[in-house]
Amino acid sequence: MRVERELMRGAGPVAVLKLLQRRESYGYELIEALAKRSDGVLAMGQSTLYPLLYNLEAKGWIEGEYRTASSGRERKYYRLTKKGKRQLARQTKQWQALAGAMQALGIVSRAAPA
Repeated sequence: MRVERELMRGAGPVAVLKLLQRRESYGYELIEALAKRSDGVLAMGQSTLYPLLYNLEAKGWIEGEYRTASSGRERKYYRLTKKGKRQLARQTKQWQALAGAMQALGIVSRAAPA
């Protein structure tokens, strides 16, 4: 199932921040992890992910560093900043409140795990 654009606009940034909390990653790794860990619900292409990454970087929530991989290819690895960690904590609380409200209304059967 694909999530509508407006819902993805809210879910995408927090999902990327959460993945980067776990470990540094480059763009294609993030695309794969989003699709795999969400069973395809949060799957997004490069044309969606890279503008999102640039936006998060401009806000100071993530930072990127170019590195040369063992293949010789240069990749930009992203990591969460202190500011990004604080933002992730705020957004996590908001998503938990929203999930709880949707559960109370009977829209979802259970709240999503943190």
